[in-house]
Amino acid sequence: MNITLVYGTERKGSTYNIAQLFLNRLKDEKSEVTEIFLPKDMPHFCRGCSLCFMKGEEHCPHYEQVNKIRIALEKADLLIFASPVYVYHTTGQMKTLLDHFGYQWMVHRPNQSMFGKIALIISTAAGAGMKTTNKDIADSLNFWGVARIFKYGKGVAAIDWKGVSDEKKAEIYKNVDTLSEKIIRTSKNVTPSIKTKAMFNVMRIVQKRGGFNKADTEYWKVKGWLDRKRPWKQ
Repeated sequence: MNITLVYGTERKGSTYNIAQLFLNRLKDEKSEVTEIFLPKDMPHFCRGCSLCFMKGEEHCPHYEQVNKIRIALEKADLLIFASPVYVYHTTGQMKTLLDHFGYQWMVHRPNQSMFGKIALIISTAAGAGMKTTNKDIADSLNFWGVARIFKYGKGVAAIDWKGVSDEKKAEIYKNVDTLSEKIIRTSKNVTPSIKTKAMFNVMRIVQKRGGFNKADTEYWKVKGWLDRKRPWKQ
C-alpha cells in the first residue's frame, strides 16, 4: 500500500509521532512512502485569483509546488493528513494547502483517482479541538470524492511527545493497532460510500445544467460523467 503523508507543521511533536506509529503499522516492504511537510513544501497562500477554476489548475501562480503534491497524492493508495490543533482548528499551513485544491472539489473538476482512495486524518491537542480540526480536513476530502475517510483525534495532556504519560501512550498504541487493522481490511476492497456517490450525482446534475464555468463542464464531458461513466469501478 503506497502512502502519502501530509504534516500540517514541521514540528515533530505528538501529532508527528502518532502519524509515525500509524505509518509503521500500515506500510510494508513494498510500500512507497512520500512525506510532505508544511509550510516547507507549500509556502504560498492562495491568492484567490480563480485562475484554477476558470482556466485550469496549470494557470495557478503556484502550480509547480501544487502539482508536485498532486502527483504524490495521486500515486498513493492511502492518504494521511496529520495536524495539531491550532485554536480549535487545523493549522494555517494545512488550510493553505487545501485552499489550493479547491478546483478538484466535486462541484468543479474532481480528480478521478480520489474515488479509489482511503484517507486517515490525525489530530492532537494538549486539551480539546480534535473533532473540529479533523472536520476542517475531512470537508475537503469529502468534496474531493475520497472513497473512505478515517479519523483519529487524541488529547495528549502535554505540549510535546516526551511529556505524554506512559499510560496515555499505551492507550494510543492500542488505538493505532485497532484502527490500522480496520484500514487494512478496508484497503482490500475500496469503494466510495453511499454519501460520496450521492454527492457526485448531485454535482452531475449541476454540470448537466451548465455548471459554473466552461472549464468544469468541458472536463465532465470529456470524462463521460454526464453520460453513463462514473469515476469509480462499476
